[in-house]
Parts: sequence; structure tokens; C-alpha cells
Amino acid sequence: MMKKTKYSFAVIVGLLSAPAMTYAAANNDCAALPTHEQLQTALASAISNDNGGFNLDMWATVVNRYGVVCAVVKAASANTGNTTPDPWPGSRAISAQKANTANSFSTVNTSISTAWLFPAVQDGGSLYGLQFSNPVDPRVVYRGDPLNNGTTSDAMNGLKPGGVNVFGGGLALFKSGEVIGAIGVSGDTSCADHNIAWRSRIALGSTFHDGLGAAGDFEKITYGDDAHAECGNTERTVAGVIGSSTN
Repeated sequence: MMKKTKYSFAVIVGLLSAPAMTYAAANNDCAALPTHEQLQTALASAISNDNGGFNLDMWATVVNRYGVVCAVVKAASANTGNTTPDPWPGSRAISAQKANTANSFSTVNTSISTAWLFPAVQDGGSLYGLQFSNPVDPRVVYRGDPLNNGTTSDAMNGLKPGGVNVFGGGLALFKSGEVIGAIGVSGDTSCADHNIAWRSRIALGSTFHDGLGAAGDFEKITYGDDAHAECGNTERTVAGVIGSSTN
């Protein structure tokens, strides 16, 4: 009887500890998505311009249609002059959240940016609580050697970080009118992040917003009462110049 009890206890412990393990996600095909090199180049191009915020070093993440990370990069802003990119460490996970959010709530008919969600999730808004609905998986975003973060060996690659983020910086990626995934960026003000995501997707080439059409009506940021908060710098002016805002 004692042996059976010990065996049963061992099985239970094994089952309870299983969630702590992570595996490469199913459907982790990234063939249609930007490569690490393409994303790196696009992000560097986007932050070579003034985006209205603090113009800091940045992170960017791309996920496929199943929410699987295909690439994570970091780049130095022209403003910081850093030889080695030094973005806020916490913004790596946020960039993945934004990519996951834009992918999760976009369809062929409606491409919803994270900036567009901001007013709807405020207290009393029609989507209040959405930001708490899908927590980031810490086993994914904090695993591996931090020295590999932002490289082709980033430990998030091939896994699903999850998460919902509801301020600027996440945009869906389209190909021939179909959603194929999304890009998320983080490292500056949320308003500047929206501009940087916008510029990064453009820098990736028309292939990655091909056939967007009317679905893009839900992507631009709107500033003002009951809209996205302003961030106190010149982000709104820049947005008007590059066409990433409605006002």
C-alpha cells in the first residue's frame, strides 16, 4: 500500500509540474513572415527618423497567424548614438504582447491596431477588461539566456508568448488581403511606438500590407477626448505627417 501511495504521489507531482515545461509551438511556420534580417533593417530605418517621442533604442517582434514568434530584434536609435542597442529590457515582452494583440484581433475585414483599442478598454468602455484577458506566458518571455535576446537565437522564437496590450505599437501584417501575422514594437512612448510600428511596416515593403484596403480603417491612432491619450511630445505632429493618425 505504501509503495502504491508513493507511486501515486510521484505521478501527481509530475502532472502538476508539467506546465512549467515549454515546447516549440505547433504551426510555427514563419516562411511568409519577415526574416530576422528584414525586421532588423525595417526597425533601424524607422528609428532613424524623429518619431516625436524620446527617440530611444527599440525592440520589435513579429508573430505568425497562430501567435508564434518568428523574429525578435533590437536596434539603436540615431538619437542615442549607441553602438550596441540598449532598449528598455521590459519592452521586449511588451513588443511581443503588441504583436500578439494586433494579430489576435485582426481579420481580413478589420485590422485593429493596439492604438485603436486604447479608448475602448478604459473604465466604462465597451471592451474594458480586455487587457486582462490573455496574460503573457512568463515561461516563454523570460526563458533562455538574456544575452541572446534580440538575436536569431532569442528564446521566444517558435513559441507563443500570448498577452494583450492596448496602447500604440502593434499592427497586423497582410499578404494578398489575408492576415499573416503582426508586428509589435516597444521602447519609447506609446504614441511614438505607434509611429515606429507604422514606419517599420512600410519599411518591410508593400508585400506585408498588401490588400489591406478598408480593413485598415481601424489602424490609425485618434487623439483627443475618449480617444488615445497624448504623450506630451510631438508624436501627434509626426503621426499627421506620416499618415498614421486620423486627426
